[in-house]
Amino acid sequence: MQARPFIATAAILMFTGVAAGAFGAHGLKQMLSADMLAIWQTAVTYQMVHGLGMLALGIMLQQQDNALLRKAAWAMLAGVIIFSGSLYALALTGVRILGAITPIGGVAFLVGWAMLAWAVIRR
Repeated sequence: MQARPFIATAAILMFTGVAAGAFGAHGLKQMLSADMLAIWQTAVTYQMVHGLGMLALGIMLQQQDNALLRKAAWAMLAGVIIFSGSLYALALTGVRILGAITPIGGVAFLVGWAMLAWAVIRR
C-alpha cells in the first residue's frame, strides 16, 4: 500500500526531530551561539510539524489512495530535507550562504499544504 512508506518516513522524521532537539538543547548548548541555537531550534520545529503532516497524509492515504496526497507528502519531505537540512547545516557551520537555500524548502512546505487542501476540496 502507498501509505506505509509515508507513515514510516513520518515516524523517522519525528524520531530524528526529537533526537535533534535534545542534541541541540544539551550537546550543542555550549558550542553554538544563541543565534545559531535558535536556527537549530527552527529546523527542529519545522521538521516535527511536517513529520506530523506526513503522518496525517499517510493516514489519509490508507483511507483513499490519491495521487495529490502522495505528491503533498513528497513535497513535505523535500521541504524537511531542504529547509531543515539547510538550517541544521547553517547552525553547525556558520556558512550564511546556506540560508539562501532555506526558502526553497519553505516553498516545498507551502506546495505540500496547498496540495493537501486541494485534494480535500476536490473530494
